[in-house]
Amino acid sequence: MRCEEAVAIATAWVREVAVGWSGFRGALLHGSILDLADDAEIPPASDVDLLVVLDDPDAVTKPGKLLWRGVLLEVSLIGFRQVDTPEKVLGEYNLAPSFRVNGILADPDGTLTAVQAEVGEHFADPEWIEARIDQAADKVRGGFPVAPDAPLHARVTGWLFSTGVLTHVLLVGGLRNPTVRKRYVAVRDLLADHDRLDVYERLLDLLGCRDWTAEQTRAHLATMTEAFEAAAAIIRTPFFFAADISADGRAVAVNGSAELIATGLHREAVFWIVATWCRCLAVFGADAPELTARFIPAFEAMLADLGIASDEDVVRRRAETVAALDWVVPLALSLVVEPLG
Repeated sequence: MRCEEAVAIATAWVREVAVGWSGFRGALLHGSILDLADDAEIPPASDVDLLVVLDDPDAVTKPGKLLWRGVLLEVSLIGFRQVDTPEKVLGEYNLAPSFRVNGILADPDGTLTAVQAEVGEHFADPEWIEARIDQAADKVRGGFPVAPDAPLHARVTGWLFSTGVLTHVLLVGGLRNPTVRKRYVAVRDLLADHDRLDVYERLLDLLGCRDWTAEQTRAHLATMTEAFEAAAAIIRTPFFFAADISADGRAVAVNGSAELIATGLHREAVFWIVATWCRCLAVFGADAPELTARFIPAFEAMLADLGIASDEDVVRRRAETVAALDWVVPLALSLVVEPLG
């Protein structure tokens, strides 16, 4: 399906569904679709991200992923007070790229349109780029707190996402979209454009998969897929990621990872394979504890390939991630001085 067709369907969903929600203030496209031309094809393993703006996002259950008229939508909710001025948006590294261009699908009182115009004008101002780099770096330092006695999968999740945000620090400096699942693909492209793939190898070292083979990644995807199917069949707890562990979410979590491996990007697939593994174990812990023992050996085998064999390894790797900011932040700031076109 072409991008313009998917956007039309997303717009129809907003008008037929979201507009009726309490406190609706607007909706806009979010994420990588904003970088696609109208006639570009939406990859089969991709969804269309939407932000729905509400007076009180807690008053509405987050839809997450949903298949609507042949398009997989990923719907997130955000409070109006978070986006009602250009300054608030310009300082948020996850939000500002979605206001860089006009992807607004609904705007009853015109506020979002006015904010977007200002953000689009000042998005590349060095002071705002530096503010967003600082915000991303702060998220690496303390944005994923996990209790020391939390289950292993939770502690791995904290380390994993903290490490993954190192890519966002660089993407923010390079004026690229800080995407979620394909963040390592995006940062590889950025660093290749700057002839700094040596830096990319260092990022993969921190993740632990620099030397992984395609066969190795494929094997861990296979075991994750088994866990995914078991978790999707029994999930009841309303985790924030619940829609990702579902029949509709399979297209991204499983098929999307397989697609990356098939195109030679097996190392870039590792991040989301690990994240999904951790989410499956969280589901088992809450809704089917008896399944944990069945799947934990395969999870631990994957961790061993990442260089994590003990609790101490998780703590050490977390410290290494934070220490990496000493060279990641200066590199990101150097991209502000000479941004790509």
